[in-house]
Amino acid sequence: MAKATRKPVTARGEQTRQRLLSAAESEFGEKGFHSASVSSITRRAGVAQGTFYIYYDSKEEILRELVRFMNRKLRHTLTRATHGITDRVEIERVGLEAFLRFAMEEKNLYRVVLESQFIDESIYREYYEQMARVYTARLERAQDEGQVRPGSAYGQAWALMGMGSFLGLRYAVWEGTMPPDDVMEAAVAFIRGGLMPDDQLCGAAALGTP
Repeated sequence: MAKATRKPVTARGEQTRQRLLSAAESEFGEKGFHSASVSSITRRAGVAQGTFYIYYDSKEEILRELVRFMNRKLRHTLTRATHGITDRVEIERVGLEAFLRFAMEEKNLYRVVLESQFIDESIYREYYEQMARVYTARLERAQDEGQVRPGSAYGQAWALMGMGSFLGLRYAVWEGTMPPDDVMEAAVAFIRGGLMPDDQLCGAAALGTP
C-alpha cells in the first residue's frame, strides 16, 4: 500500500505531515521540482530526512498530493466566494475574480500544478478533469434552469477554465497582480456572451447592462 494513503494516527503525526506538505509546496514553487530535494524539504520542515519516508515514498508522491490538495482548496475557495449567488453568469464573474485572487495568493501551489504536467501527466490531467466534471454538472443544472444557453456544458466548462487559467498565469503568477479593469471587463463580456441565452442577452443589451 502506498504510504500516501496511510494517514497519521496521531495529531502530532498529522502536524508533521502538514509541515512536509507546506515545505514541499515552498520548495517546488520557489525552486522547481527538479532543483528541490527531499533533504531541502525536510530541512525547511524542520524534521529528520528519514521522517519524510514515513509518509511518502518519493518527491513525485508528495507532488501528487500537493496537486490534489490544490484542487480541494481551490474548489472550497470558489464555493465559499459564490455562496448564496443564484445567477449563473454572476457566479462566473465572482468566481473568476476569486480564482485570480487565489492564484495570486497561492502562487507556489499554482506553479506546482503547472509543473506537474512534466513530472506526472496523469495527476495533471486528473486535476483538470475533476474540476471539469464538477463544473459541467453545475452548468448542466444552469442550462436546465434556462440560465445558460443550450449546448455542450462540457465544452463550456473547458472554455471557462482555459480563460481563467491563462489570465491567472499572465497576471497572478507572472506579475503578482490582478488583471487591469479593462481586461476583467473583456473577460466578463466573453462569459456573458458565451453563456447567456440569446433572449436574455438581447434583453440585457436593450437595458444597457454592462
